[in-house]
Amino acid sequence: MRKTVVAIVIGLAALLVLAVLAGVWLFRFRPLTVYAWTTRSALARAGLHKTTVPSPAGPQVVWTGGSGPKLVLLHGAGDQAGTWFRIAPALVRDHTLIVPDLAGHGGSAPTAGPIEASAVYAGVVATIDALAPGERVTIVGNSLGGWMAMLDAHRRPDRVAMAVCVDGGAVRGGNEHARVLPRTRAEARESVAQTRDPGSAPIADYVLEDIVRMASTGPLARFAATVNSMEAFILDDAALREIHVPVRLIWGASDRLMPLEYAKRMEAVLPDVRLAIIDACGHVPQVECPTAFLAALRQALEARTQ
Repeated sequence: MRKTVVAIVIGLAALLVLAVLAGVWLFRFRPLTVYAWTTRSALARAGLHKTTVPSPAGPQVVWTGGSGPKLVLLHGAGDQAGTWFRIAPALVRDHTLIVPDLAGHGGSAPTAGPIEASAVYAGVVATIDALAPGERVTIVGNSLGGWMAMLDAHRRPDRVAMAVCVDGGAVRGGNEHARVLPRTRAEARESVAQTRDPGSAPIADYVLEDIVRMASTGPLARFAATVNSMEAFILDDAALREIHVPVRLIWGASDRLMPLEYAKRMEAVLPDVRLAIIDACGHVPQVECPTAFLAALRQALEARTQ
Protein backbone atom coordinates (compact mmCIF):
# COMPACT_ATOMS: atom_id res chain seq x y z
CA MET A 1 0.00 0.00 0.00
CA ARG A 2 2.79 2.38 0.97
CA LYS A 3 4.60 1.65 -2.27
CA THR A 4 1.44 2.41 -4.21
CA VAL A 5 1.02 5.77 -2.47
CA VAL A 6 4.66 6.64 -3.08
CA ALA A 7 4.29 5.72 -6.75
CA ILE A 8 1.20 7.90 -7.07
CA VAL A 9 2.97 10.85 -5.39
CA ILE A 10 6.01 10.44 -7.63
CA GLY A 11 3.77 10.21 -10.68
CA LEU A 12 1.87 13.39 -9.76
CA ALA A 13 5.12 15.19 -9.06
CA ALA A 14 6.46 14.13 -12.45
CA LEU A 15 3.30 15.40 -14.15
CA LEU A 16 3.61 18.70 -12.30
CA VAL A 17 7.24 19.08 -13.39
CA LEU A 18 6.29 18.30 -16.98
CA ALA A 19 3.45 20.84 -16.85
CA VAL A 20 5.79 23.52 -15.50
CA LEU A 21 8.40 22.74 -18.15
CA ALA A 22 5.74 22.86 -20.87
CA GLY A 23 4.53 26.22 -19.57
CA VAL A 24 8.06 27.61 -19.50
CA TRP A 25 8.66 26.34 -23.06
CA LEU A 26 5.43 27.90 -24.31
CA PHE A 27 6.17 31.21 -22.63
CA ARG A 28 9.71 31.29 -24.06
CA PHE A 29 9.16 29.93 -27.56
CA ARG A 30 5.45 30.55 -28.23
CA PRO A 31 4.66 33.79 -26.36
CA LEU A 32 2.08 34.84 -28.95
CA THR A 33 0.17 31.61 -28.30
CA VAL A 34 0.28 32.29 -24.56
CA TYR A 35 -0.87 35.88 -25.15
CA ALA A 36 -3.82 34.74 -27.26
CA TRP A 37 -4.85 32.19 -24.63
CA THR A 38 -4.54 34.79 -21.85
CA THR A 39 -6.58 37.44 -23.63
CA ARG A 40 -9.30 35.01 -24.64
CA SER A 41 -9.51 33.80 -21.04
CA ALA A 42 -9.97 37.43 -20.03
CA LEU A 43 -13.00 37.68 -22.34
CA ALA A 44 -14.49 34.68 -20.56
CA ARG A 45 -13.84 36.24 -17.17
CA ALA A 46 -15.61 39.40 -18.39
CA GLY A 47 -18.75 37.30 -18.90
CA LEU A 48 -18.50 36.55 -22.60
CA HIS A 49 -19.05 33.01 -23.85
CA LYS A 50 -17.76 31.39 -27.01
CA THR A 51 -20.13 30.23 -29.72
CA THR A 52 -19.91 29.25 -33.38
CA VAL A 53 -21.74 30.78 -36.34
CA PRO A 54 -21.98 29.16 -39.80
CA SER A 55 -20.79 31.25 -42.74
CA PRO A 56 -19.81 30.84 -46.40
CA ALA A 57 -16.19 30.85 -45.20
CA GLY A 58 -16.88 28.04 -42.72
CA PRO A 59 -17.65 28.12 -38.98
CA GLN A 60 -16.81 31.43 -37.30
CA VAL A 61 -15.91 31.58 -33.61
CA VAL A 62 -17.62 34.45 -31.79
CA TRP A 63 -17.49 35.67 -28.20
CA THR A 64 -20.73 37.24 -27.01
CA GLY A 65 -22.31 38.46 -23.80
CA GLY A 66 -23.86 41.36 -21.93
CA SER A 67 -27.11 43.22 -22.53
CA GLY A 68 -28.14 46.44 -24.22
CA PRO A 69 -27.39 47.81 -27.70
CA LYS A 70 -25.48 45.43 -29.96
CA LEU A 71 -21.81 46.35 -30.33
CA VAL A 72 -19.68 44.36 -32.79
CA LEU A 73 -15.91 44.46 -32.19
CA LEU A 74 -13.68 43.48 -35.13
CA HIS A 75 -9.93 42.94 -34.71
CA GLY A 76 -7.15 43.57 -37.21
CA ALA A 77 -5.26 41.27 -39.60
CA GLY A 78 -3.11 38.74 -37.78
CA ASP A 79 -4.93 39.34 -34.49
CA GLN A 80 -7.89 37.63 -32.80
CA ALA A 81 -10.92 38.44 -30.64
CA GLY A 82 -8.84 38.64 -27.46
CA THR A 83 -7.41 41.99 -28.58
CA TRP A 84 -10.45 43.63 -26.93
CA PHE A 85 -9.76 42.12 -23.50
CA ARG A 86 -8.80 45.41 -21.85
CA ILE A 87 -12.04 47.22 -22.71
CA ALA A 88 -14.57 44.38 -22.88
CA PRO A 89 -15.24 44.36 -19.09
CA ALA A 90 -16.36 48.00 -19.23
CA LEU A 91 -18.37 47.72 -22.45
CA VAL A 92 -20.21 44.54 -21.51
CA ARG A 93 -21.91 46.36 -18.62
CA ASP A 94 -24.16 48.32 -20.98
CA HIS A 95 -23.85 46.59 -24.35
CA THR A 96 -24.39 43.21 -25.90
CA LEU A 97 -20.94 42.47 -27.26
CA ILE A 98 -20.39 40.43 -30.42
CA VAL A 99 -16.67 39.76 -30.78
CA PRO A 100 -15.70 37.40 -33.63
CA ASP A 101 -12.45 35.88 -34.71
CA LEU A 102 -12.36 37.11 -38.30
CA ALA A 103 -12.25 34.42 -40.99
CA GLY A 104 -8.95 32.55 -40.92
CA HIS A 105 -8.00 34.03 -37.54
CA GLY A 106 -8.19 32.58 -34.04
CA GLY A 107 -10.58 29.65 -34.17
CA SER A 108 -12.49 30.68 -37.30
CA ALA A 109 -12.41 28.92 -40.65
CA PRO A 110 -10.65 28.63 -42.99
CA THR A 111 -7.89 27.11 -40.87
CA ALA A 112 -5.43 26.74 -43.77
CA GLY A 113 -4.66 28.33 -47.11
CA PRO A 114 -5.11 31.91 -48.31
CA ILE A 115 -7.60 34.19 -46.55
CA GLU A 116 -9.62 36.18 -49.07
CA ALA A 117 -11.14 39.56 -48.20
CA SER A 118 -14.41 38.09 -49.47
CA ALA A 119 -14.21 35.39 -46.79
CA VAL A 120 -13.51 37.93 -44.05
CA TYR A 121 -16.46 40.09 -45.09
CA ALA A 122 -18.76 37.08 -45.50
CA GLY A 123 -17.86 35.97 -41.98
CA VAL A 124 -18.69 39.41 -40.58
CA VAL A 125 -22.05 39.52 -42.39
CA ALA A 126 -22.96 36.00 -41.27
CA THR A 127 -22.05 36.80 -37.66
CA ILE A 128 -24.18 39.95 -37.56
CA ASP A 129 -27.10 38.26 -39.29
CA ALA A 130 -26.99 35.31 -36.90
CA LEU A 131 -26.55 37.20 -33.63
CA ALA A 132 -28.42 40.43 -34.42
CA PRO A 133 -31.04 39.35 -36.97
CA GLY A 134 -32.86 42.30 -38.54
CA GLU A 135 -31.17 44.80 -36.18
CA ARG A 136 -28.94 47.78 -36.84
CA VAL A 137 -25.66 47.40 -34.98
CA THR A 138 -22.68 49.57 -34.20
CA ILE A 139 -19.47 48.12 -35.59
CA VAL A 140 -16.12 49.02 -34.03
CA GLY A 141 -13.20 47.80 -36.11
CA ASN A 142 -9.45 48.07 -35.68
CA SER A 143 -7.26 48.06 -38.82
CA LEU A 144 -8.71 45.30 -41.05
CA GLY A 145 -11.77 45.40 -38.79
CA GLY A 146 -12.18 49.10 -39.59
CA TRP A 147 -12.03 48.24 -43.28
CA MET A 148 -14.83 45.70 -42.84
CA ALA A 149 -16.88 48.11 -40.69
CA MET A 150 -16.74 50.87 -43.32
CA LEU A 151 -17.44 48.39 -46.11
CA ASP A 152 -20.56 47.11 -44.34
CA ALA A 153 -21.72 50.68 -43.70
CA HIS A 154 -21.53 51.26 -47.45
CA ARG A 155 -23.08 47.97 -48.56
CA ARG A 156 -25.72 47.50 -45.84
CA PRO A 157 -26.68 50.88 -44.37
CA ASP A 158 -29.95 49.34 -43.17
CA ARG A 159 -27.98 47.07 -40.80
CA VAL A 160 -25.30 49.47 -39.54
CA ALA A 161 -26.19 52.21 -37.07
CA MET A 162 -22.61 53.51 -36.85
CA ALA A 163 -19.15 52.48 -38.00
CA VAL A 164 -16.26 53.27 -35.66
CA CYS A 165 -13.02 52.80 -37.58
CA VAL A 166 -9.92 52.53 -35.42
CA ASP A 167 -6.68 53.04 -37.36
CA GLY A 168 -8.24 51.44 -40.41
CA GLY A 169 -10.59 52.06 -43.31
CA ALA A 170 -11.75 50.86 -46.69
CA VAL A 171 -9.76 53.20 -48.94
CA ARG A 172 -6.44 52.61 -50.64
CA GLY A 173 -3.39 54.05 -48.94
CA GLY A 174 -1.46 53.82 -45.71
CA ASN A 175 2.28 53.34 -45.48
CA GLU A 176 3.11 51.35 -48.60
CA HIS A 177 6.68 50.86 -47.36
CA ALA A 178 5.67 49.47 -43.98
CA ARG A 179 7.21 46.15 -43.00
CA VAL A 180 4.43 43.76 -41.97
CA LEU A 181 6.00 40.33 -42.59
CA PRO A 182 9.47 40.49 -40.98
CA ARG A 183 12.10 37.85 -41.72
CA THR A 184 14.59 38.68 -38.97
CA ARG A 185 14.52 39.89 -35.37
CA ALA A 186 15.71 43.33 -36.49
CA GLU A 187 12.93 43.55 -39.05
CA ALA A 188 10.42 42.45 -36.42
CA ARG A 189 11.63 45.19 -34.11
CA GLU A 190 10.97 47.78 -36.82
CA SER A 191 7.64 46.15 -37.69
CA VAL A 192 6.49 46.48 -34.08
CA ALA A 193 7.92 50.01 -33.73
CA GLN A 194 5.86 51.30 -36.65
CA THR A 195 2.66 50.31 -34.83
CA ARG A 196 3.48 51.72 -31.38
CA ASP A 197 4.39 54.99 -29.71
CA PRO A 198 8.16 55.43 -29.17
CA GLY A 199 7.51 55.85 -25.46
CA SER A 200 5.83 52.47 -25.04
CA ALA A 201 7.71 49.63 -23.34
CA PRO A 202 10.05 47.70 -25.65
CA ILE A 203 9.14 44.22 -26.86
CA ALA A 204 11.34 41.35 -25.64
CA ASP A 205 13.60 39.58 -28.15
CA TYR A 206 11.89 36.22 -27.65
CA VAL A 207 8.57 37.81 -28.62
CA LEU A 208 10.16 39.31 -31.73
CA GLU A 209 11.45 35.85 -32.65
CA ASP A 210 7.92 34.46 -32.40
CA ILE A 211 6.66 37.31 -34.58
CA VAL A 212 9.17 36.25 -37.24
CA ARG A 213 7.99 32.65 -36.96
CA MET A 214 4.34 33.65 -37.36
CA ALA A 215 5.12 36.04 -40.23
CA SER A 216 5.69 33.15 -42.62
CA THR A 217 2.73 30.95 -41.70
CA GLY A 218 0.23 32.99 -39.66
CA PRO A 219 -3.05 34.60 -40.71
CA LEU A 220 -1.40 37.90 -41.66
CA ALA A 221 0.75 36.13 -44.25
CA ARG A 222 -2.24 34.11 -45.46
CA PHE A 223 -4.28 37.31 -45.86
CA ALA A 224 -1.45 39.25 -47.54
CA ALA A 225 -1.14 36.46 -50.11
CA THR A 226 -4.54 37.48 -51.56
CA VAL A 227 -3.70 41.15 -52.21
CA ASN A 228 -4.51 40.82 -55.92
CA SER A 229 -8.14 39.94 -55.17
CA MET A 230 -8.82 42.80 -52.73
CA GLU A 231 -9.72 45.46 -55.31
CA ALA A 232 -13.46 44.74 -55.18
CA PHE A 233 -13.43 45.62 -51.47
CA ILE A 234 -11.70 48.99 -51.81
CA LEU A 235 -13.84 52.15 -51.77
CA ASP A 236 -13.00 55.28 -53.75
CA ASP A 237 -14.02 58.84 -52.86
CA ALA A 238 -17.31 58.54 -54.76
CA ALA A 239 -18.23 55.48 -52.68
CA LEU A 240 -17.26 57.26 -49.44
CA ARG A 241 -19.66 60.07 -50.31
CA GLU A 242 -22.44 57.48 -50.51
CA ILE A 243 -21.96 56.47 -46.86
CA HIS A 244 -24.57 58.34 -44.85
CA VAL A 245 -24.22 56.06 -41.86
CA PRO A 246 -22.34 57.99 -39.14
CA VAL A 247 -18.63 57.15 -39.24
CA ARG A 248 -16.36 57.89 -36.30
CA LEU A 249 -12.60 57.67 -36.73
CA ILE A 250 -10.39 56.99 -33.71
CA TRP A 251 -6.67 57.20 -34.48
CA GLY A 252 -3.39 56.74 -32.66
CA ALA A 253 -1.23 59.76 -33.45
CA SER A 254 1.94 57.64 -33.45
CA ASP A 255 0.67 55.06 -35.96
CA ARG A 256 3.20 54.73 -38.80
CA LEU A 257 1.47 51.75 -40.41
CA MET A 258 -1.73 53.70 -41.13
CA PRO A 259 -0.60 57.30 -40.57
CA LEU A 260 -2.93 60.05 -39.43
CA GLU A 261 -2.97 61.50 -42.97
CA TYR A 262 -4.94 58.41 -44.04
CA ALA A 263 -7.66 59.22 -41.50
CA LYS A 264 -7.73 62.89 -42.49
CA ARG A 265 -8.20 61.95 -46.14
CA MET A 266 -11.34 59.97 -45.21
CA GLU A 267 -12.48 62.74 -42.88
CA ALA A 268 -12.42 65.20 -45.80
CA VAL A 269 -14.80 63.08 -47.89
CA LEU A 270 -17.23 61.18 -45.63
CA PRO A 271 -20.59 62.98 -45.20
CA ASP A 272 -21.09 62.27 -41.47
CA VAL A 273 -17.72 61.88 -39.77
CA ARG A 274 -15.73 62.91 -36.72
CA LEU A 275 -12.07 62.19 -36.00
CA ALA A 276 -10.70 61.63 -32.50
CA ILE A 277 -6.91 61.52 -32.14
CA ILE A 278 -5.20 59.69 -29.27
CA ASP A 279 -1.79 61.17 -28.53
CA ALA A 280 1.22 58.96 -27.72
CA CYS A 281 -0.56 55.90 -29.11
CA GLY A 282 -0.11 53.66 -32.12
CA HIS A 283 -2.01 51.29 -34.40
CA VAL A 284 -3.78 49.15 -31.76
CA PRO A 285 -5.02 51.63 -29.14
CA GLN A 286 -7.38 49.19 -27.44
CA VAL A 287 -4.26 47.35 -26.22
CA GLU A 288 -1.63 50.10 -26.02
CA CYS A 289 -3.82 52.93 -24.63
CA PRO A 290 -7.03 51.31 -23.35
CA THR A 291 -8.11 54.09 -21.00
CA ALA A 292 -7.80 56.86 -23.59
CA PHE A 293 -9.30 54.64 -26.26
CA LEU A 294 -12.30 53.71 -24.11
CA ALA A 295 -12.96 57.39 -23.40
CA ALA A 296 -12.84 58.21 -27.13
CA LEU A 297 -15.09 55.27 -27.94
CA ARG A 298 -17.62 56.21 -25.27
CA GLN A 299 -17.78 59.72 -26.69
CA ALA A 300 -18.36 58.34 -30.19
CA LEU A 301 -21.10 55.98 -29.00
CA GLU A 302 -22.94 58.79 -27.21
CA ALA A 303 -23.66 60.32 -30.63
CA ARG A 304 -26.04 57.45 -31.39
CA THR A 305 -28.65 58.93 -29.07
CA GLN A 306 -28.13 62.60 -29.99
